[in-house]
Amino acid sequence: MVKRILILSFLLLRFAWGMAQPSELCRYNLVWNSQSKNSGESMLCGGGDIGLNVWVEKGELLFYIARSGTFDENNTLLKLGRVRVKLSPNPFEGGEFRQELVLKDGNVRISGKKGGLSADVRVWVDVFHPVIHVDVSGNKPLVAEASFESWRYTDRFPKGKENNANSWKWAPKGIVTTREDEIAFEKDKVLFYHHNTDSTVFDAAVIQQGMDKVKDQLYNPVKNLLFGGILYGHNMKEAGTSAGKYLDTDFRRWTIKSKKPAVSHDLFIALNTEQTKDTSQWRKKLATLLQSAIENTKSDYVKSTAWWNQYWDRSYICIQPSASGASSDEWKIGRNYQLFRYMLGCNAFGQWPTKFNGGLFTYDPSLTDSALKFTPDFRNWGGGTHTAQNQRLVYWPMLKSGDFDLMKPQFEFYMRALKNAELRSQVYWGHKGACFTEQLENFGLPNPAEYNWKRPEWYDKGMEYNAWLEYEWDTVLEFCLMMLEEERYTGRDITVYIPFIESCLTFFNEHYQYLAKMRGSKMLDGNGHLVFYPGSGAETYKMAYNASSTISGLRIILSRLLELPEKYLDEQKRQQWALMLNRVPPLSFRESDGHPTIAPAKLWARVNNTETAQLYPVFPWGIYGIGKPGLDTAINTYRYDADALKFRSHIGWKQDNIFAARLGLTEEASRLTLLKLGDSGRRFPAFWGPGYDWTPDHNWGGSGMIGLQEMLMQTSGRKIHLLPAWPKTWDVHFKLRAPYETTVEAVVIKGKIVSLNVIPSSRAKDVEVIIR
Repeated sequence: MVKRILILSFLLLRFAWGMAQPSELCRYNLVWNSQSKNSGESMLCGGGDIGLNVWVEKGELLFYIARSGTFDENNTLLKLGRVRVKLSPNPFEGGEFRQELVLKDGNVRISGKKGGLSADVRVWVDVFHPVIHVDVSGNKPLVAEASFESWRYTDRFPKGKENNANSWKWAPKGIVTTREDEIAFEKDKVLFYHHNTDSTVFDAAVIQQGMDKVKDQLYNPVKNLLFGGILYGHNMKEAGTSAGKYLDTDFRRWTIKSKKPAVSHDLFIALNTEQTKDTSQWRKKLATLLQSAIENTKSDYVKSTAWWNQYWDRSYICIQPSASGASSDEWKIGRNYQLFRYMLGCNAFGQWPTKFNGGLFTYDPSLTDSALKFTPDFRNWGGGTHTAQNQRLVYWPMLKSGDFDLMKPQFEFYMRALKNAELRSQVYWGHKGACFTEQLENFGLPNPAEYNWKRPEWYDKGMEYNAWLEYEWDTVLEFCLMMLEEERYTGRDITVYIPFIESCLTFFNEHYQYLAKMRGSKMLDGNGHLVFYPGSGAETYKMAYNASSTISGLRIILSRLLELPEKYLDEQKRQQWALMLNRVPPLSFRESDGHPTIAPAKLWARVNNTETAQLYPVFPWGIYGIGKPGLDTAINTYRYDADALKFRSHIGWKQDNIFAARLGLTEEASRLTLLKLGDSGRRFPAFWGPGYDWTPDHNWGGSGMIGLQEMLMQTSGRKIHLLPAWPKTWDVHFKLRAPYETTVEAVVIKGKIVSLNVIPSSRAKDVEVIIR
């Protein structure tokens, strides 16, 4: 039986542990007392939109450099290169060693001691400027060498599965070439960059998909894209080039070396990315960035660490805070939640969203799959290809964590692609609305391999000729809801997103009437409802009639749109969307093991994957859940639906932990969360994967975050339900965001809230604690 306690004056209590950043955070710092065997044992560092895999191997500091948006002609998300730092005499050879990820400040600190020699290295990334810093200090004068290492010193020709890293995938048209970078010494610095040509995979996709008539209207983010940077060391000079091999990949290095021994050395890597034909202007901007970093290092460091400090203060979940990491699996999932949130924070200000298949932190692929002896640029499922079913899981948890600034890159991704999606509808079917497919390129058209080069001439040009992806249009609706939720959570003006949301709705309204008219004389069914056929219940229930995922999405988006303040919609628009809402058919149900359950659709032709789309009305759409009608039916679906039981798992993008939490199934939610957010089995505990995708698997981490948040707090209208699926044995200190500009912070010990604060206090009346 559930006992609900309404919180009144109790909400005014202050925390025994204070209202600032919790002291537990420093206990989550990773500390390694031995060096790494390879890049697969790297520690992460980043900021702004830059990510570094940092490790010390055989006495030398190495790190990969990745940056959001570095797409080449094939739409591979290229790493910029690898940097190697060596000190002489070497404090990291044969003596004491320590490497620490300092979460509070967002940097990595390395120290070594050998005999009477000691040195400290701090690696950090400027949050507000695209500059990487390596600060070295020793107790005795040291000589420092810094090398820029690149495997793209020559053209490379990916073949077979290696093309899964780009947009050609398994269907390349001719020989695929990863063009060499420009790399050279320049006045005691190392300059490196990749400059895309006019002709890219974009051009091939446009012709393939019959969009060449409107090509001059299409957004193209990869043409003439120029990205790279410059390596500089204070009082360092050119020291020549050499060749080598790391794991499976040969490389060439360009080395600079200190002019004389010194007790401190400062290295800078400034980066620049822009679309331009003018290399000279790009280089001038890069030089300006570098000079500014040299002159303002101290103040830039203060500003960057201040940003990380406030990032950690805005939200956290610390479980079993009095336990030790070695003895408590629950403590570890709290730690890993924070580590993954750190990974997301490294792309706070990117132009491009964090990719689900590794984000900024992929490494040599043979360390994930020994058969894949490819370059460090490899990741499975493409670089410029964005899979919405996966991307959504990276971005949903940012609402409750209050990381609204981190959501902007994902929203802007869709906003930039909007016109291309609208042109698809106009060219193929002659109607309005934005048609966003699954497996979407960064230019808003379907991935050409998934669109399929071997498609019949008669096949609808607007369709992907793909058994998994056909008729799967509805994933974009989740991002529409995220945009609407931003307004509800923050009160910010979202006027800029309204045309996007309306265009997505217009597509469903017009396209399914268009399809109905192609089949017969009526555009609506006998009850005056739209007929969503053919459709798709995720990638699983194919050729579906009124898929529950689509019905739920449209019903919620339309309802939420109509709930917006008057300034967003005039009366004509409100009438238009109210009419469409009335035309959305009801959900379908079926019987499972003698119990009423939600059906994945009214009808479907085949089952193609393992997604439990019949529970999408629970998550993401929230039609069923704590405090809402029909909860028993939704619980029946989780417990008795044969497919739901068969598909159940914690791996990768599986969402069973979220479903269980939203349904108040505490034992199930905690069981799956311990599996989902438990240690990855790799040295970095949050390097989950590959799952169904790649390592580190960001939709694995994102789904884990969502489930943990939902165990602690759920909302229904203005109601805030605390501890709806939280085990009594898990002590926790958390701070989460709720709708209507609300912050909830609590300490829970032995199943009881001992401290609670809700800001603003006017929201106290809406809080309800659920004790099971």
